[in-house]
Amino acid sequence: MNISSILERRDLAVKRKIIRIDEEKCDGCGLCVPACAEGAIQIIDGKARLVAENLCDGLGACLGDCPRGALTIEDREAEPFDEEAVKAHLENQGKGAEREVQSEPKVQPVPCGCPGSRMEVIPVRDRRKRGPGGDGSTLQPAELTNWPVQLTLAPVKAPYFEGADLLVSADCVAYTYADFHRRFLQGRTLLIGCPKLDNAEAYLGKLADIIMGSNLQSITVLHMEVPCCSGLVAVVKEAVRRSGKALPLKTVKVGIEGDIKSEEDLSVGTTPQDRGGAAGLGRDSG
Repeated sequence: MNISSILERRDLAVKRKIIRIDEEKCDGCGLCVPACAEGAIQIIDGKARLVAENLCDGLGACLGDCPRGALTIEDREAEPFDEEAVKAHLENQGKGAEREVQSEPKVQPVPCGCPGSRMEVIPVRDRRKRGPGGDGSTLQPAELTNWPVQLTLAPVKAPYFEGADLLVSADCVAYTYADFHRRFLQGRTLLIGCPKLDNAEAYLGKLADIIMGSNLQSITVLHMEVPCCSGLVAVVKEAVRRSGKALPLKTVKVGIEGDIKSEEDLSVGTTPQDRGGAAGLGRDSG
């Protein structure tokens, strides 16, 4: 059956529970998108939209993921929930009902052939070669050890992922938090992205494949205090869930004035001993 014919059966309307999205409150953060297993919600023109009535089961699994309270459940006339339509919709998106991650992830081609996207391990001896600053002061050594860092460009398989402590950071954090390199980047492999401007679904798939194909030791997520940026936390949490692995997972919220607002341990299914390797979000208490 054609996907469009499945999604457009509007002659079967019944009164039932269905999601309601308040566009005035919605800021387009995208947290609700991965929270909906049926793929019924997408970000369109900067706002969350219900793709089709028959894709929404009305159970409200997405409600708690909206920081703005834009999602509610209402009783109204709507098309019945259709599992076949959900299956066809998810397959049309190319991810399957639960997007089962394969034991051996497929290496996806980098969407850019430029030299700047070439995979590179940056040796410690090179990154620590730093001379004095222009004012005579000593520059803080850079701690970056992998390239590329943009999640869209990063390969799924790379030597710097194996056994690494992974740092997933929102783009803006490094510009806001002055001690980014020393406190958070040192000793970690870095990936950056923007949950508002980039493709969150693509992030989910790639991160899940990276986690599945590498023996990561821990994941730390750095995000800004603005509501839309918390979508990065939801993406990483879902990627860990889809990978089927139990990993120490920590988050740090950074304020727009460069201060640390909060730190949270989101580890699930790990013992205190397992979490010991990633006990401190920063490398010291400073």
